Amino acid sequence: MPTTSSDTGLVWFRRDLRVDDHAALSRALSDCTRVHCAFVYDREILDALPSRTDRRVEFIRDALRELDAALRELGGGLIVVHDRAADAIAALAARLGAGIVVAARDYEPDAVRRDDAVAARLRADGRRLVLVKDQVVYETDEVLTGQGRPFSVFTPYRNAWTKRLEADGAERGPVAPHPVRTLAPGRLAPPPAGLRAASDTAGAGTEPVDGVPGLAAIGFEPTDLASLALPTGARGGATLLADFVGRIGRYREARDFPAVRGPSYLSAHLRFGTVSIRTLVREALHAMRADPADDEGARTWLSELIWRDFYFQVLHHHPRVAERSFRPEYDRIAWEDGAEGDALFAAWCEARTGYPLVDAAMRQLLTSGYMHNRLRMVVASFLCKDLGVDWRRGERFFARHLNDYDLSANNGGWQWASSSGCDAQPYFRIFNPVTQSEKFDPKGAFIRRYLPELARLPDARLHAPWLAQPAEQAAAGCIIGRDYPAPVVDHALARARTLARYAVVKAGG
Repeated sequence: MPTTSSDTGLVWFRRDLRVDDHAALSRALSDCTRVHCAFVYDREILDALPSRTDRRVEFIRDALRELDAALRELGGGLIVVHDRAADAIAALAARLGAGIVVAARDYEPDAVRRDDAVAARLRADGRRLVLVKDQVVYETDEVLTGQGRPFSVFTPYRNAWTKRLEADGAERGPVAPHPVRTLAPGRLAPPPAGLRAASDTAGAGTEPVDGVPGLAAIGFEPTDLASLALPTGARGGATLLADFVGRIGRYREARDFPAVRGPSYLSAHLRFGTVSIRTLVREALHAMRADPADDEGARTWLSELIWRDFYFQVLHHHPRVAERSFRPEYDRIAWEDGAEGDALFAAWCEARTGYPLVDAAMRQLLTSGYMHNRLRMVVASFLCKDLGVDWRRGERFFARHLNDYDLSANNGGWQWASSSGCDAQPYFRIFNPVTQSEKFDPKGAFIRRYLPELARLPDARLHAPWLAQPAEQAAAGCIIGRDYPAPVVDHALARARTLARYAVVKAGG
């Protein structure tokens, strides 16, 4: 077994599956003369997934293939292990003789507990776990109120975040790229032969690619990821970013219309770190300076990136939000439960609520693992405030199906929609699914794409098809209640029930 050396480091890749602008890799290359790289398919995470066909696992596999190839070009390579992370990292560090393990800090409660366990195992063996900031611009206590407390309202947080970035020197400060390629020559170590052989065991009928195990080796099956408009790996992230930069000036106007190419579509790449948050902020700042026509769109997009930091710091300071409302009084709400609640929730999950924009959005999620951000707000509001179903059920459903699932942002979005979280919409603000449909999909292009059974209805009837006359339904080949469901609730009546349900919050002050 190799002798432990402070000159030998192990970089543990997690939510940072790229080479360039990589905080942990840059730190290890600066501090050590020999650096190994590893990724762990963590059994504690994978074994808990409800399906053996998961697009996120395949997205990671593709990113790892590209990452391994990029590391080998620099003289190294990637060790891939399928095990419990706490066991695997301690064992790898011992086998490689690494005195330090460097990784990007994670803020989710389960990840914090995992990292504490890894640090303890390493300490007991005379080694160290070094955590560095990578997935945010400002973390934990770096942006606080004047009283030294964490923010709970976004706008003052954004103002303080922006002010600090300006004071730190913008691109010279926390969004400056972390060098890797200039440090790598002679320092990156290829995987030892035995470890490479172990990682190449890809399972029956599956050939390893670039030293990364196939899906079968970790108990998963191929998905339809390759057929989706989601390029993978760092190259895929760069492609999407280049496309978005060319239309960033239109972002503010276009982002709310699901039939329009408005968003950046980079959320999954941010989630798995195939693109750096610093790169995105630099692009936004550059667009704001370079062309006045792009300023408003780039500024709006930057604000969305700051929301991401905001939700990370909320989760860090208030880990209880993973299970409970940020505002405790909202846990007193009596949600629909029992058979009635289950039936309403099933209708929402299965895209048969009878409200076309809601159902089209849910079909988009079920068929692609993606949902447009405006629609995430609409369907979340509908579940909580039209159907009266606990927001936590919707949050868990999104967690299962979203390619870009991220606990902090998903939790923050659901608590916003249910009015229970930080800076949430007021409880009496209840989206009308029909007017949202008329405003953001006026010609019905999005609805018709995902609900072809409604395609022949005229625009005037598409958003509330139950109002179409029998002759209109027959002419469109879509009889409501037979070919497409009637509404499961009446929005006006549901709104009244919601206001009564939330009265317990108002009464409690």
